[in-house]
Amino acid sequence: MHVIAENPEHYVTQIPEDRQAIFSALRKAILDNMPAGLEECMNYGMIGYVVPKTIYPAGYHCSPQLPLPFVNLASQKNFIAFYHMGMYANTELYNWFIAEYAERCKYKLDMGKSCIRFKRMDDIPLDLIGELMTKISVQDWISMYETAFIKKK
Repeated sequence: MHVIAENPEHYVTQIPEDRQAIFSALRKAILDNMPAGLEECMNYGMIGYVVPKTIYPAGYHCSPQLPLPFVNLASQKNFIAFYHMGMYANTELYNWFIAEYAERCKYKLDMGKSCIRFKRMDDIPLDLIGELMTKISVQDWISMYETAFIKKK
């Protein structure tokens, strides 16, 4: 499913109606708990939560004209995708999330390195996503990002 949207609010109106309420609740959990300094925007065709260029002028190493991504949220054909780059860069955070998910959710976690695929709309742990958003500050993320992804010259 490819959604074309001008802004996050428009994005939500473009996804299937039966997903809009849970998608909006997930978006609210992110917004209510995201660290100071992040901005919500459209990023790679999905809703992004990024470190703006005013804070991190170098931008994203893959596309320096773009701000540094941290979290993305998308409605895909068969699931809602939640991407959290901090879990990709930090094994301790990744392990914490996996353990907490098992405690809080009825169904098995469907996860790649940074992508969680929520296929069951009735089993999205909004409280856990909110808590996850509080675990890393913008400065912590920049440090992790530079350590994990930026090649030393």
